[in-house]
Amino acid sequence: MAYQLKLHRDVEKQLRRIPKKIQERLVETMRSFRNDPRPHGSEHLQDELYRVRIGNYRIVYAIFDDEVVVVVCKVGRRSEKTYRDLEKLLDKAITELLK
Repeated sequence: MAYQLKLHRDVEKQLRRIPKKIQERLVETMRSFRNDPRPHGSEHLQDELYRVRIGNYRIVYAIFDDEVVVVVCKVGRRSEKTYRDLEKLLDKAITELLK
């Protein structure tokens, strides 16, 4: 069963700031979440939140199995800030899910 993929509106802005070559890899990985939302190397962070590494970048996303939806909450370079507000990221994902 294929999952529906949703992107939080902030993700598009975040992607524009990333070099084209890496951007393509990130988008390809996000698209793969439709068929495999928990790929090898993904890490469970908290509640429905997961993250996957692509070089120095991270994709933070939420999986809602009951609704068969994956919501990408954040894409960015790995830093201390990346994981600081997981609750806020989860709220963004839930808001996007309910749209």
